[in-house]
Amino acid sequence: MDIPPLAGKIAALSLGALPVSYALNHVSALSHPLGVVLMSALILGLLFVAIYSLSRGEIYYDPLYAVFAVFAFTSVVDLLIALQEDGYAVGFMEFYTKEGDPYLRTAHGVFICYWDGTVHYLLYLAMAGAIRRRKRYRNLGLYWLGSFVMSVLVFLPGNILGKYSSEIRPAFFLAIPYVLVPCWAGVRVFSQSQAPTCCTPNVVQEEQRKGLLQRPVDLALIIYLTLAGFFTLFRGLVVLDCPTDACFVYIYQYEPYLRDPVAYPKVQMLVNMFYVLPFHGLAAYALIFPGCSWLPDWALVFAGAIGQAQFSHMGASMHLRTPFTYRVPDDTWACFFVCNLLYALGPHLLAYRCLRWPAFFLRPPPGPPAHHKKQH
Repeated sequence: MDIPPLAGKIAALSLGALPVSYALNHVSALSHPLGVVLMSALILGLLFVAIYSLSRGEIYYDPLYAVFAVFAFTSVVDLLIALQEDGYAVGFMEFYTKEGDPYLRTAHGVFICYWDGTVHYLLYLAMAGAIRRRKRYRNLGLYWLGSFVMSVLVFLPGNILGKYSSEIRPAFFLAIPYVLVPCWAGVRVFSQSQAPTCCTPNVVQEEQRKGLLQRPVDLALIIYLTLAGFFTLFRGLVVLDCPTDACFVYIYQYEPYLRDPVAYPKVQMLVNMFYVLPFHGLAAYALIFPGCSWLPDWALVFAGAIGQAQFSHMGASMHLRTPFTYRVPDDTWACFFVCNLLYALGPHLLAYRCLRWPAFFLRPPPGPPAHHKKQH
């Protein structure tokens, strides 16, 4: 997969968030929640007008260019919030975390800001650069889509269900576009044509005739998906207060963060159980039976989703803003870190396998059906 050059114009425009946020932080009118909402909406509107006037051709070619440009600006804002909450920056977004979204001051909120300000930011610049040069960005878009949707699926319900539910401010409703835009963007990304493969019909037939034991990488991935599926189910049962001794020991000695009343870890484990767990089963099926052409796309989506989820979950489990009783104990830190890191890396290895050697997942060419060799 070729990574397109980054969009310099969008990068320069997004850095305007630095002086804008610093200036707004010293405006006394923004000490009221409603003032925060109105000013935020005004800035986003002016930003869109500026992008439209500077990049009209790119927007006509692909309207998502404007979306990525606006989101790149908000990514810089999120990075400023994270740096400020960790004490690395002062005087930028205090007004917003106090009167707009106070839940961004939680450990989970800090780490989703870090992810948005780094990974999402680079993805926005790369995808905007691809649009400017009329290149494909489907794979990058699928990874971003999964990451963005997972962030919203956990953060918004966690705000409503957790201990900060009483502090929901009018700025919370600015999240409505963050729910609607990915739906529209996802449809556009999925509708883009796939990059042509260099696999000939003979190569496809040859690959699809191989049995599972002749594909050790796929066998290893199936073993991983099986173990990850059990781990996903187990942690889902843990947050549902399963009374077994294993669940009790795990939640108190390995991941006490799952008991944190902020609700983000509980929502995350339930999202994993109801969405990621079925994907593990379907992905294992697609690695056994050839011709499942949907797997490469969805592997990218879930790689982005699980990458974002694990980054936020692992970081928040160890962050100083998490109360000490809910942080990972020192004596089980290594086990926690290794298990969660492997849980995050596996989907990325699956996506890499699908993109690097796609022949097994292509639709079988017309002709005699390919038969699996019997395994002895």
